[in-house]
Amino acid sequence: MMQQITGMPLARFTVLDITRVRSGPTAVRQLADWGANVIKIESPAHLNTERGMGGARHGPDFQNIHRNKRGMTLNLKNPEGHAVLMRMVEQADVIVENFRPDVKNRLGIDYASLAQKNPGIVLASISGFGQDGPYASRPGFDQVAQGMGGLMSITGLPGQGPVRVGVPIADLAAGMYTAIGILIALLQREETGRGQWVHTSLLEAQIAMLDFQAARWLIGNQVPPQAGNNHPTSTPTGVFQTADGHINIASAGETMWQRLCAVLNAQALLENSDYATEKSRLEHRDDLNADLASYLQHQTSQEWIDALNDAGVPCGPIYAIDEVFADPQVAHIGMAQPVQHPDLGDIRVVKNAVNMSGAPVCSYRPTPERGEHTDTVLTEFGYSEQEIEELREAGAV
Repeated sequence: MMQQITGMPLARFTVLDITRVRSGPTAVRQLADWGANVIKIESPAHLNTERGMGGARHGPDFQNIHRNKRGMTLNLKNPEGHAVLMRMVEQADVIVENFRPDVKNRLGIDYASLAQKNPGIVLASISGFGQDGPYASRPGFDQVAQGMGGLMSITGLPGQGPVRVGVPIADLAAGMYTAIGILIALLQREETGRGQWVHTSLLEAQIAMLDFQAARWLIGNQVPPQAGNNHPTSTPTGVFQTADGHINIASAGETMWQRLCAVLNAQALLENSDYATEKSRLEHRDDLNADLASYLQHQTSQEWIDALNDAGVPCGPIYAIDEVFADPQVAHIGMAQPVQHPDLGDIRVVKNAVNMSGAPVCSYRPTPERGEHTDTVLTEFGYSEQEIEELREAGAV
């Protein structure tokens, strides 16, 4: 079977992608970027009832998240279409879905059914709340998971109510955890010869992403409050106003505190007993932030960034998105990667954040049109031109 990119680490694996919206496509994107033979399977155009799910096809979101795949159409509710999928499963390594838990059973693509066709298949599933339990049948949505997973209770300014973060972090985390799970399952298959069912949910991923904030409750019996731009457990770390804007400063710990005061020429702060220890600085955080602001307001953000970085104090600007990609370091690490799209022309997508010394650099190809590679893929799986035409007449593709 033809692989998409030879020489790439995952080129030997074929992945069937029947995911939608974001969490599932995020998982598959990690595999596609590193050369997996990803086949994006969508419903035929006449059956498409989810326009707008994931954004317009030629919009930025859809183009960024579905790059490096080939696309085909398949009607999984059609007996002939289902038979095509199961024939593909026989030769595939991974199939990824993010339907509600009961849908895979109705479609006959649960793990037991797939493993009968191919014992080595890895099925990866993402749900809203888990594959079973009292909420299993609920529809999953990122913001709902952010709320139930505790993130919104610790995000935002104190006293101003819960706030969602600016990216769909539950979706993205679930996708990343799923990609890790798939790779673990493929590694284990090398020992056992068998695939397995890998699954997570938006809720599980969101809670796992709480990390130390969750541990503060589980181990320390503390309920973390909103802290706004302040770091929850150390100071001075947060957002500080300068003469022309705001910057981030992270100067927790005695060494960094001493360095910060030296750059600010703030001997008075070093001599203030309220700020003598890290514990006392945290207890008087509001007063300390106000005192620091009186020093920082006399120079520009860039002047402070240069001076603090020269002294080894972690700090940096607070960019709008266009400023992010104008930054020379961001340009140097190539976070905007060019793609030549047949209709959109020259566009850019967000670079995969993984760098590997022993593998070719990721290349980026445009998101396929609906069904763009249907005939090619079916041919690779052994279908003749006549059989493909018969499938089309039967409404299977």
